[in-house]
Amino acid sequence: MKNATIRQLRVFSAVARHLSFARAAEALHLSPPAVTMQVKELEADLGMPLFERRGRRIALTTSGEYMLVYARRILATLKDAEDAAARLQRVQSGRLTVGMVRTAKFFLPALLSRFLAEHRGVDLRLAVGNREELVSLLQASEVDIAVMGRPPSEMSTRSEPFAAHPHVFVAAPSHPLAGQRGLAPEALREHDFLVREPGSGTRAAMEAFLQQARLAPRYRMELPSNELIKQAVIANLGMSFLSLHTVGMELRHRQLVVLDVAGTPVVRAWNVVHTLSKLLSPAAEAFRYFVLEHAEAMLAAQFSGIGHLPTAAPAASDRGRRAPRRAPAAPR
Repeated sequence: MKNATIRQLRVFSAVARHLSFARAAEALHLSPPAVTMQVKELEADLGMPLFERRGRRIALTTSGEYMLVYARRILATLKDAEDAAARLQRVQSGRLTVGMVRTAKFFLPALLSRFLAEHRGVDLRLAVGNREELVSLLQASEVDIAVMGRPPSEMSTRSEPFAAHPHVFVAAPSHPLAGQRGLAPEALREHDFLVREPGSGTRAAMEAFLQQARLAPRYRMELPSNELIKQAVIANLGMSFLSLHTVGMELRHRQLVVLDVAGTPVVRAWNVVHTLSKLLSPAAEAFRYFVLEHAEAMLAAQFSGIGHLPTAAPAASDRGRRAPRRAPAAPR
């Protein structure tokens, strides 16, 4: 693969991650034909196919799976070299790839906008997925830093809580349980649930709560996004368990109501996470400090009036690991 280019490896890695040429093109801000051409040129250089079509979907060939391991190593090493160069220059610029769980899209864009206004030299890229997908991106060094709920236990990471993340049961105003006070978890047993896909942190939190209450929920429908779930709940197809940060607008407009279930809200914490093996670039370090310094106040202001938002209580494994809230030292 002496003629392979870094661009080809990046395109190949993106297609392998999304298993879609169109979605990879969208993530890379390229046209689908350009993505297809880069992959075909890489395959021609290697002399073997990297993908195979299975109906309307694509999958990695055995050769593609092997090559993906090396492509990711090369790209990770290149990123480390870029970060090291940036550190030597002591500048807060360069590419920054932030991973986020889908639930974070209801507040993180506003935070990123403010960050970029103060760090105009940063080239920001976003990677979005559920918790399981984000853990894979961290493991593959495809994101510099991640914003997520439950920190990974699958690898060695530095996970720092920065704000409370309350979860509640929601329903349409016409739902039989709407408006009732002091509901025991047992009251949920005979009602249908709309849930996120396996691998979602929100679903894991809900199942943990119901398991503790010794309830086996009736799953009526499994949906891949909070937006779809909210619309289905508004249509009274069932109730759901969602982050309070995803339903602010719907609660203000009385399209949804929070059910008064004992033991809720279930308060987790938002965390900013990076792998311990990764040396953060100045841009990533600046973003980490920015989140720890400003995110909690921004969340409280954005979601004020939709329910009590307690301050974050770090999990036992996170206590004592949070960095002091101070700006990084000025470059010399």
